[in-house]
Amino acid sequence: MVQPEPAHRRVPLSPDAYDWRWDDLAAGGAEVHGEAALVDALVASPGARILDAGCGTGRVALELTRRQYVTVGIDVDPALLDRARSKAPNLEWGEADLARLEPDVAPGPFAAVVLAGNVMIFVARGTEASVLDNLAGRLAPDGVLVSGFQLSGRLSVDQYDAHAAAAGLRIVDRWSTWDRAPFTDTSDYVVSVHTPVSKR
Repeated sequence: MVQPEPAHRRVPLSPDAYDWRWDDLAAGGAEVHGEAALVDALVASPGARILDAGCGTGRVALELTRRQYVTVGIDVDPALLDRARSKAPNLEWGEADLARLEPDVAPGPFAAVVLAGNVMIFVARGTEASVLDNLAGRLAPDGVLVSGFQLSGRLSVDQYDAHAAAAGLRIVDRWSTWDRAPFTDTSDYVVSVHTPVSKR
């Protein structure tokens, strides 16, 4: 697969603002660990390896670690990664473009790969297929790739599924929220679970 040239991009928030946003939500009583809770429910095997792809400042990776998973975080943004490392210097954090992952970067196999926080609509346009191809290749045969993103017109469900299928993945579940509310034609957010086609 020909991969597009890399492009610098990042979440349009500073590390401080990114963390404050989640801290404010938690202080207001919101559940801020829905992604980790869903991955935990799907994998249900503490000690398993999980890749937090597009980890940002480490919110999901840290919660999965707290739940006893062996977690690796990858992100293209060095400022966000520096914040993640400051929180948990003993975890494995890697700076890399998900569309251009070298074979020795987070090689897997992983029981789960999670793309939380709209990662799929933050990657550079035209790299979505490469991102999913790289991540699918790091899954264990019975692993799951879990992704959630806003349906804002940037990436449709059909486009996402086509990229996933081209990467050798098949859909096994879909919801409109991380706490598994049903997905409908009017949903403005999607959470999808795919697994390798070879899974029996």
